[in-house]
Amino acid sequence: MSIPKEPRQLMINLMYLVLTAMLALSASAEIFNAFFKLDKGNVNSGRIVESSNGDIMKAINKQADTYKTPENQQYQAKAQQVLSIVGDFVSYVDALRDTLIEVSGGMDTITNTPKGYKNQDVPTRILVGESPNPNSKGMELKRMIDNTREKLLALLPEEDKEVLAHSIPLKTEPIPEKTEKKNWADYNFYQMPVAAVLPMLSKYQVDAKASATAILNYLLKKVKGDVIIMDKYDVVVSAKKGYLLEGQKYDADIYLSAYSSQVKNMTIKVDGRSLPVKAGKAHFTETAGSIGTKKHKVVITLVNPLTKKAETYTGEFEYEVGQKSIAVAADKMNVFYVGVDNPITVSAQGIPTSQLKVSAPGLNLRHVKGSQYIVKPTKPMKEAYIMVSGGGQTAKKKFRVKRIPDPVPMMGTGPTARGGRIGSGTMRAQPGIRAELINFDFDARCKIQGFEFTYQKKRSDPVTVINSGERFNAKAKRLVNQAKPGDTYYFENIKARCPGDAAGRKIGTMVFKIK
Repeated sequence: MSIPKEPRQLMINLMYLVLTAMLALSASAEIFNAFFKLDKGNVNSGRIVESSNGDIMKAINKQADTYKTPENQQYQAKAQQVLSIVGDFVSYVDALRDTLIEVSGGMDTITNTPKGYKNQDVPTRILVGESPNPNSKGMELKRMIDNTREKLLALLPEEDKEVLAHSIPLKTEPIPEKTEKKNWADYNFYQMPVAAVLPMLSKYQVDAKASATAILNYLLKKVKGDVIIMDKYDVVVSAKKGYLLEGQKYDADIYLSAYSSQVKNMTIKVDGRSLPVKAGKAHFTETAGSIGTKKHKVVITLVNPLTKKAETYTGEFEYEVGQKSIAVAADKMNVFYVGVDNPITVSAQGIPTSQLKVSAPGLNLRHVKGSQYIVKPTKPMKEAYIMVSGGGQTAKKKFRVKRIPDPVPMMGTGPTARGGRIGSGTMRAQPGIRAELINFDFDARCKIQGFEFTYQKKRSDPVTVINSGERFNAKAKRLVNQAKPGDTYYFENIKARCPGDAAGRKIGTMVFKIK
């Protein structure tokens, strides 16, 4: 390119060159920063893989120490060799990294990065050498990678080498045929800056640790052998008693039990009788005979796949055989009342509830749920029966059906609600009278149909009105509002109607004296 003669054009060209150089420097800084991040990521990944390898080794040691067979001890020794071989390789690469960093100027304590991270001469001189040198550190690294891979594969049987070889990432790739580079080190490290070489080295360390993981997992499967895998779960309810009477407590342990559906060489016997084992379980069934407690002994024999020894486990279970019976009981009173819901319980021992047939001739019967029923009679009866059948058993329970007891007439509250001396203000505040069922357990309400109401004013003739319903009508209310000391109020021919009644019933009288 010719140099321009005009100063203005020369200045423009110089500015263009400076700008291009600045852009190159910026891109270079970003690239180097990416190298640092890549190397840090490799180091962190290596720590994670190394920790995982330690956990696998602990599992191998635990299994081999628990089941001390010659085969397991051999696999345990090979696992230890794997860690030793990989550990030597990682230490070698660590020393090589330290050499590159130290020769290029050491570490920057502030940025925690190599001071000479851009240096290309140090990696070339150490890893490639002049000519290049076939005995350089780079070629020594290649031989170290190849030897480490061969040592790891040598720990495997011939039949498994080919399969696991693909799972071992630690290896060197051949250089392309059409290249001017003299050897592997020249191809990979010539004129490479320190920042680019470090992540390459840490990558080989991660590959070595990952290779150890593949072989350790292989050895762990071998040292475990043909173990029993618990692959199925069942909810188990273990009760102390298989039969209860009313009022007794049901006591049981509930837990999740694991078992193997693929277990082999297992026998299950109950009282010496062998049961067929399918999918890791046996099914026991028998017909209940005589009444009483039945006890059985269980013996399970299992051949341990690791020790090849038969191990026996014993246990017992029991249940009680009772006699079928049916019982009918009223939940509130031993009598049915007309017009209300009368709850009853039908219980059957030894007979499923679904098999029971319950009837009540002449009564309204409704099934609520389970053993609960509702009886609602429509008229009084001297005798009524609840009939139950099922499971070859029958039962017949007799009940009396009565109308609801007479309610008690009341006005207001307190001790004078049924009559007596009350204040004039209290009398004037009353809206009417009501009918109350005293000590009656059922949800029922009786209504006042009407009454004869007489007002006896002091030293005057009595005044009587007929009142319909329970609330005072207009005439009765005018008499109530005249209440003064010495006056008397009479409630007579009080009639009330309760649920189930065909007509009203007389329930008594009340007298109130105004004080």
